Amino acid sequence: MSDLALTDDLFFVRTGMDRRKLERIVGEALAGMDDGELFLEWGQSEMLVFDDGRIKSAAFDQSQGFGLRALSGESCGYAHASELSEEAIRRAATTVRAVKTGAGGTLALSPPGSNRQLYTDANPLGGFDFATKTKLLADIDAYARSKDPRVRQVSVSLGGQWQAVRIVRPGSEDAADIRPLVRLNVSIVVADGDRMESGSSGAGGRVEYHRYFDPAQWRRQVDEALRQALVNLGSVPAPAGEMVVVLGPGWPGVMLHEAVGHGLEGDFNRKKTSAFSGLIGTRVASPGVTVVDDGLMQDRRGSLTIDDEGTPTGTTVLIEDGILKGYMQDRLNARLMGMRPTGNGRRQGYGYAPMPRMTNTYMLAGDKDPQEVLQSVKRGLYAVNFGGGQVDITSGKFVFSASEAYLIEDGKIGPAVKGATLIGNGPEALKKVTMIANDLKLDDGVGTCGKDGQGVPVGVGMPTVRMDGITVGGTAA
Repeated sequence: MSDLALTDDLFFVRTGMDRRKLERIVGEALAGMDDGELFLEWGQSEMLVFDDGRIKSAAFDQSQGFGLRALSGESCGYAHASELSEEAIRRAATTVRAVKTGAGGTLALSPPGSNRQLYTDANPLGGFDFATKTKLLADIDAYARSKDPRVRQVSVSLGGQWQAVRIVRPGSEDAADIRPLVRLNVSIVVADGDRMESGSSGAGGRVEYHRYFDPAQWRRQVDEALRQALVNLGSVPAPAGEMVVVLGPGWPGVMLHEAVGHGLEGDFNRKKTSAFSGLIGTRVASPGVTVVDDGLMQDRRGSLTIDDEGTPTGTTVLIEDGILKGYMQDRLNARLMGMRPTGNGRRQGYGYAPMPRMTNTYMLAGDKDPQEVLQSVKRGLYAVNFGGGQVDITSGKFVFSASEAYLIEDGKIGPAVKGATLIGNGPEALKKVTMIANDLKLDDGVGTCGKDGQGVPVGVGMPTVRMDGITVGGTAA
């Protein structure tokens, strides 16, 4: 069954709404506007947390609603409700028309259609009952505790959601998508004497639960979380100062996402509040640095068949061989900047208007062997995993905490260090890239990006990269 047929059942058959009437209501609301849409959403979600050998919490939610948006110039009128009815949408239509600026508007053309399917439309929540899921979490807990006597605490979470969306515009074919999403996370605390350290690992994507009921999959997450915890248990205080930093492949791409990716979103550049504003066609990174945002990757957490405005996603080259090529765009900012939408208009749910957001953002691989990159460093820091970080979009300044890092001494990986932070400026940091390895890796599917109070699932990735002259904040006396 197609996504349109599935959403017919959810939004029209089940609610009794008439699609043609909705189109007329939306058409009246958007008459004389520059753009807009009716966004319909129906979803289910659950989250189970297993802690200290028992189920700590279990949440099961169901939501439905709509958001109606009208755009006139730069102004946005937005109304939403959790009630799916023609009368509620008619009331919203009256509200959003208040945004009309008085200038005559011609409604923008609808996005092109898409018949791609990047992920299953099956509902992951219906595959296993509560008892089976609870047993899985208990098995993971038991396995983790059996691995090492120093394990003191194990926390496991399993979450899933199934979201159906439909975008309605007057006089055009509706756009629709069915989006599954699952995630498994494992956190482990170990202790040796009075010292306690932790490690965590997770995986997920737009798939069904079956993948993570496979013991080979969940044991991999346990083993990785335990490995990180034990590494941290033996870590020494991190040094401070300016030094060579080597970023490991995969999850360290979160630094690229935060320090660079947000600055390449259309709204910040239209408003000229990004450090990358007005720099298209100029060098913003070292030769060899190519960064893309790719919403088309099969089953990936950040992938979308269409964005939340109905635009098909794509592979957008942001930086090519060090030259800034473009920005990630939704329809509003693309129109105002005279550019094309890139399929990056995203929203957390029907209660929010869309804005430019990343999907899966990563740096392409280079031609160096990862060992060659490490061996080139006399003394430096090898950052493998990151925790939290902060970025100022306007200045590009960032601070990131490394949750797993090692000293590099004479080209070899030395002791693990604790408390290392990377401090710098996103655009300037890209110009300090001197070597790029051939080992591009994507994260395991756990990323959630926050912006203006909205969170959406994303993916990150990068190969092993050497950066010279990065400031490292440490804890060594």
